[in-house]
Amino acid sequence: MPKSENAGLSSVPGSIYHTETFGTVDGPGVRFVVFLQGCPLRCLYCHNPDSVSGRGLRRTAGSLVKEILGYRSFLSGGVTFSGGEPLLQYNFVAACERLLAEQGLSCAIDTAGLEEPREAAEAIGLAELLLLDIKASCAEMALRVTGRDDRAGLATLEYCEEIGKPVWVRHVLLPGYTLEENELTALAQKIRPYSCVKKIELLPFHKFGEPKWEACGRKYLLTDTPAVTREETQWAKEIFIKNGFEEEMLH
Repeated sequence: MPKSENAGLSSVPGSIYHTETFGTVDGPGVRFVVFLQGCPLRCLYCHNPDSVSGRGLRRTAGSLVKEILGYRSFLSGGVTFSGGEPLLQYNFVAACERLLAEQGLSCAIDTAGLEEPREAAEAIGLAELLLLDIKASCAEMALRVTGRDDRAGLATLEYCEEIGKPVWVRHVLLPGYTLEENELTALAQKIRPYSCVKKIELLPFHKFGEPKWEACGRKYLLTDTPAVTREETQWAKEIFIKNGFEEEMLH
């Protein structure tokens, strides 16, 4: 890798849970996905429960970027920082973003947001796109689903609107919780005024992460919750269309 003008950033440390070299569902194109360790949320449907706490694999920004560059010929989309919650490590993310930008690779951040997003202003500003996980339509439902209210997601959405940062809203359709007409209507109405929102990804609940919960010695509370069907996902999309969203925005 050529000598970087930001060589001092190479030593910035981070804690990583996992990497994926050929990601196709975490932003546009084929992407290298970095899952960072640590998350303040306790989502009922979390498919990486072992990324919530613990130390993870310690890496420097320079060593991670060197690894990513080994796959650049496959990366039609760039790099996505996910988690866990990547903005808990905003200095590490920003350092990687600067080093990757020197090599012509753009970055996205998959985040549930921060209550004070300006703390991560550099990392957010350097990203081409935020994949913002809006967990629920209101504080009460967010508490049920994640153990926390919805202030972080809303504050981050407000900040992205302020700075003109493109956002793809991601929302998990969870039977008995968020897969309800009143919840989906309220969410659609809440995010409709934001011009920074360019796409809505309605993600059907699945139980792929259940074995990880068992391996972590944690009780999985959604064992009896059915997976969401294509018909239910389409029904949810139609609610957003009724509330003013173009069909092309919904995925």
